[in-house]
Amino acid sequence: MEQRHLGRTGLRVTRLGLGTLTWARDTDEQEAADQLKVFWEAGGSLVDTADIYADGGAEYLLGRLTEELVPREDLVIATKAGSVLEADRRVDGSRRHLLAALDASLERLGTDYVDLWQLHAFDPQTPLEETLQALDLAVTSGRSRYVGLANFSGWQLAKAGAWQLAAPGVRTRLASTQMEYSLLQRGIEREVLPAALDLGIGLLPSSPLGRGVLTGKYRHGTPADSRGASEHLAAFVAPYLDETASRVVEAVTTAADGLAVTPLQVALSWVRDRPGVTAPILGARTAQQLRAALSVETLSLPDEIRRALDDVSAPVHHYPDHDWSTL
Repeated sequence: MEQRHLGRTGLRVTRLGLGTLTWARDTDEQEAADQLKVFWEAGGSLVDTADIYADGGAEYLLGRLTEELVPREDLVIATKAGSVLEADRRVDGSRRHLLAALDASLERLGTDYVDLWQLHAFDPQTPLEETLQALDLAVTSGRSRYVGLANFSGWQLAKAGAWQLAAPGVRTRLASTQMEYSLLQRGIEREVLPAALDLGIGLLPSSPLGRGVLTGKYRHGTPADSRGASEHLAAFVAPYLDETASRVVEAVTTAADGLAVTPLQVALSWVRDRPGVTAPILGARTAQQLRAALSVETLSLPDEIRRALDDVSAPVHHYPDHDWSTL
């Protein structure tokens, strides 16, 4: 599998990553093992998890599998911290919480370092410089090799990235930002993606298949074994089952028919090759689904197909998102 540098750093990762959102909850140990083995045998390296996935269960499961199934040194393990399940607080970016969360993640993963440690979300109640200092401490203490962010808005990413670059050699450059990005969700193109490109921060798209909708499986209803029918994820899929999304899915399906490939391959190839993208994170339900996604490695969309998909899925951009002189 082809590799790319993660942002303006020396870290190289495969241009497709494996996500673990459902591990230890909807995905049992055997299925997770099958997925990891398929991914590794295909040459994949980047595996993304978080301390909040299955309340730590996904990290624990990944740790077991790297000990028993796949060599730790063959993987680029990325995890996240900062999300909390408290009644009055969803994010805790305090240095106290973050460093304690990192230590707990390392214990569950069965390793003394992660390759990439990411802040799961922006915390408006904690000074940003305090939050970012936790990232610096993670690197200087050897507990993480690189650091990044997730779910930061454009101004938040720009502020954080500029702060880190203001003291080279003292503060750690941000390597990545993980954001939802697909043909059904292009909101980051307004400000997040331009900020990432300017700062040399690599983009790791989550839900690159529009929460599964871009595979076309929901065109004629909700399959009983799909995430849309899952107790945990039905509400996650629902926003992309509207008429606007349906038009995009039909365009993807038409393109797939013309190229003699699947809608999944078309949608994934589109996002993988967007400017600034390092590696979409794949959240497969089964190893068979993962194999189908990994087959996109050999596909590059023709320019005319890419432009048609750009047009049908284009978000509405108004002032000041575009140069005022063009409006």
